[in-house]
Formats: sequence, structure tokens, C-alpha cells
Amino acid sequence: MSRLYLVRHGETTSNVLQRLDTALPGATLTDFGARQAVRYALEHPEPGVPVLISSEASRAQQTAELMGSVWSVPNQVRDGLFEIQVGDLEDQTSEESHQVFAKTVRTWFEGQSSERMPGGESLDDLYARYLPVIDEIADEHLAGPDSSDVHLVSHGAAIRLIAARLVNMPAEFALKHHLKNTGSIVLERNTEGWTCTRWGLELPPFHTTDPAELARDPMG
Repeated sequence: MSRLYLVRHGETTSNVLQRLDTALPGATLTDFGARQAVRYALEHPEPGVPVLISSEASRAQQTAELMGSVWSVPNQVRDGLFEIQVGDLEDQTSEESHQVFAKTVRTWFEGQSSERMPGGESLDDLYARYLPVIDEIADEHLAGPDSSDVHLVSHGAAIRLIAARLVNMPAEFALKHHLKNTGSIVLERNTEGWTCTRWGLELPPFHTTDPAELARDPMG
């Protein structure tokens, strides 16, 4: 069965500086981030020809192109796969701004999907632009006898929120388990829907834990 790998991009200068960075085109990769992208490809040898897709953000495109250089496959840039837009919090590094971000994400996992980042997007906005693209990718590449694994390079918060929605992941698990740069969530789709076979370093069965404060984790 073919798999969908939702991959967070490599490290950026914004990640290093703890800066909320969501607007396009966004920060580029650090030298370490570039090495992370190459290492990801080397650690995920594909028996066939994988499909490589990224968001429009510079960091996602760079990560995917470096992965593609190892696999000798081109990157496809798709609209709608960029990070949750934080609006008034853009480029902020303060503890207060991170707390506002974390509080808003927590309300989303608690079911308040219409709540917005100040001047930015709601979870409903993310679903509206991101989920149709996932459906298109699944229909194009994950169905039928010619299916292929898909590695989709996107962004930390968006990946966790979308994956949680697709597989009905318990909120407390998704809140607690961040993705490191070039970390991934692996999904499979069958006639009954999506299942998760890996979330970062976690393998099923996934165990929930008590809700905890979100770690200070720069977006993007």
C-alpha cells in the first residue's frame, strides 16, 4: 500500500531565532537545514519512483528540491499547502506572541475551529484550502495499481492539524507531539479512510497523555 509522508521542512533562520514565520515566501534553509533535507532522502530510500510535492514557501521548496536531487525526481509545487497564517503575530519572537499562538492552537484542538489567529487564519481556513489538495493528491497518486509513495513537504503546525483531522487523532496526543525539522507523519488511505502508521518517532498504538503546555516551537 502506498503511503503519504507529511514532512516538515528543514531548519530555517526563523526556527533558530524563534520567530513566527508564516507569510510567503518566508525564510530560507540554514546550511544545517539543507543537510537535514539530504539526510531525509538518504534515510528513506524508495524502491520505486516517489512523488515529491511541496508548498509554495521557499523553505519547503528548497527542502523538496534537495530531496529530489538524491532521488532524481522533480518537485511539484501545489497551492494551498502553506503554513497557518498568523497575521498580526508575523515575525514576532516574544514570549507573549508565542503564548497567543499556542492558546489559539489549543482552542482548535478543543473543537473551536472558527477561532482566528489575530489578523490571521482560523482552523476552518486551513481545512478549506489544504484538505481538497490532499484529496487530489490521494486520487492522483495513492489509488490504483500504479500508486506511488508521496512525500509532501509542508509546515509543522499545518501538518499536525491536518493529520489529526484525517485520522481523528486525540487532541492531547497531537498537541504534545511536535515534529522536528524534516520529521514526518506517515498516513495510509483505504476504503474506510486514513490511518496513521507513524507520527514523528512514535509508532502505533498511539498512547495519549495528559494535556500539557505547548512547547515553544517556532512555526513554519
